[in-house]
Amino acid sequence: MRNFYVAVAVLVAGFSVPLYHLVQFALQSELYSHTILVPFISLYLVWMKRHSLPPRSRPDHRLAILPLVAGLALLAGRFTSTLDPEDALALTILAFVLLFAGVCMLFLGRQTLRAITFPLGFLVFMAPFPTSVTEWIGTKLQHTSASAAYLFFRLGGTTVFRDDTFFQLPGMKLMVAPECSGIHSTLALFITSLVAGYFFLNSGWKRALLALAVFPLAIFRNGFRVFVIGELCVHIGPEMIDSYIHRHGGPIFFVLSLLPLFLFLRFLMKSESRPRRTAPIAP
Repeated sequence: MRNFYVAVAVLVAGFSVPLYHLVQFALQSELYSHTILVPFISLYLVWMKRHSLPPRSRPDHRLAILPLVAGLALLAGRFTSTLDPEDALALTILAFVLLFAGVCMLFLGRQTLRAITFPLGFLVFMAPFPTSVTEWIGTKLQHTSASAAYLFFRLGGTTVFRDDTFFQLPGMKLMVAPECSGIHSTLALFITSLVAGYFFLNSGWKRALLALAVFPLAIFRNGFRVFVIGELCVHIGPEMIDSYIHRHGGPIFFVLSLLPLFLFLRFLMKSESRPRRTAPIAP
């Protein structure tokens, strides 16, 4: 294990400057503020399993080939391409995560790797998305949230005319802007679902189901937020577009979206603990 710790120390030292830039970037970014916590969460998850980790076994060095080659390829692409600072940081940190995974596979046995698969994979959230990916996700959430808001307006009986992300309401026009896409709260909810599934669910497909449930939940949460703001503007006054619920109400709706997520988690937990029915044996 000493060689493993030395290799990790060398890797971290080699990426010390990009990691420092990541911390600076995260402190100034609302979307990626979580990246600072990711390695500590992964370390805590491994620490929790320290007494149940399997005994040392011989590592299979072949497993390390793919992440090491992929990490080095990303570094080569980073230094041979002209990228904006955010994309360059994204590639560099992703290369660091892949190389770290490769180092783990070089020195840790298969059973140990299997036991820490989730904490190791969770490190991918250290890397910011490339700007093109962020813009694509934001655009998709913006338009699907507008569709959900339109559904709420129709169900609520509000007179509304929709043109893409624009809504003509009685006395005012409302727009679902890109900054209203809810990408930050959606990412936070997705990470929360992954950690909750790891702690409380044993079935891999049920963990995946919980994580996938975040996306329709996020769309309806964003649409409901637009609906609430629109209704306030219609029934109280257009000045509600500058109200607290619009400018700073994101955390309120995020907490509200946690309720159905944890109810669904509770349902999945009960389905795991429910005893299986067996057919009676004929005499």
